[in-house]
Amino acid sequence: MTIAFIFPGQGSQAVGMGAELAKAFPAAQAVFSEVNEALGQDLSQLMWDGPEAELTLTENAQPALMAVSLAAMRVLRETKGVPLEGRVAYVAGHSLGEYSALAAAGALSLADTARLLKIRGRAMQAAVPVGEGAMAALLGVDLAQAQELAKAASEGEVCEAANDNAPGQVVISGARTAIERAVTLAPKYGARRAVLLPVSAPFHCACSRPPTPCARRWPASRSRRAVPLIANVLAEPISDPEAIRARLVEQVTGMVRWRETMTYLAGNGVNTVYEVGAGRVLTGIARRFDGIEARSVGTPEELEAAAAALQS
Repeated sequence: MTIAFIFPGQGSQAVGMGAELAKAFPAAQAVFSEVNEALGQDLSQLMWDGPEAELTLTENAQPALMAVSLAAMRVLRETKGVPLEGRVAYVAGHSLGEYSALAAAGALSLADTARLLKIRGRAMQAAVPVGEGAMAALLGVDLAQAQELAKAASEGEVCEAANDNAPGQVVISGARTAIERAVTLAPKYGARRAVLLPVSAPFHCACSRPPTPCARRWPASRSRRAVPLIANVLAEPISDPEAIRARLVEQVTGMVRWRETMTYLAGNGVNTVYEVGAGRVLTGIARRFDGIEARSVGTPEELEAAAAALQS
């Protein structure tokens, strides 16, 4: 069995996420406390009690999702004795999940990752006022069809393919009015369904300015990784620290090539992926790829099952 760990991105957040992990495992609670301290904010209370609208704000959702992923990782490592080294062939993360993947692989400390994502989230949110941008998932279309739809719906506004997630699933991003037009037009371009996503800003399109403070504050001394990272914008492994910094900045306005990432993993022997963190979005996507078994690791029960399987 060849394994990859994958880490969810924005849209997977939900009020209450991580609360069961914190209650069940002191190691998970310690992660949430460390994130709170790093940010000078009681982020865990917001995660567990809401309100949902505040949690969905980019500057909160991004570090919160990372915290759940890293809490699960710490339990696997410290409580269950399951290291990445020697068990996991690759890590990858969807959009902000790439930061979680880097932290899990040892390239960033937990505190540094939390602070970087807070900066990233604020910069991305500031690029477009709340309510003026949107993203939508298109089901039943390929990338070319999504790009044709985006062009037809743009009418001079930004409307672009943002995430090429899987065969038959593409996310578009841009000005809210253009995205709403695209949702209306979607059936004419072959889409079975078009759904607005619960995000507070349009990501991976020309609306978003690259958050250069993230690149400036990257702690170069933490550049070693135990497991190769598959980069979003390349859909292939990347190792040089300077290149990683550059690709993370490009990622904010560039398309997330997740379909190609999963194809790369499958083509390089991976037959099992674990989605580590909140929700099951990436688990569902992974199951669209032949030869890959997908499992979620976001609840105490799922974590116990994953630990047993990884120790066997």
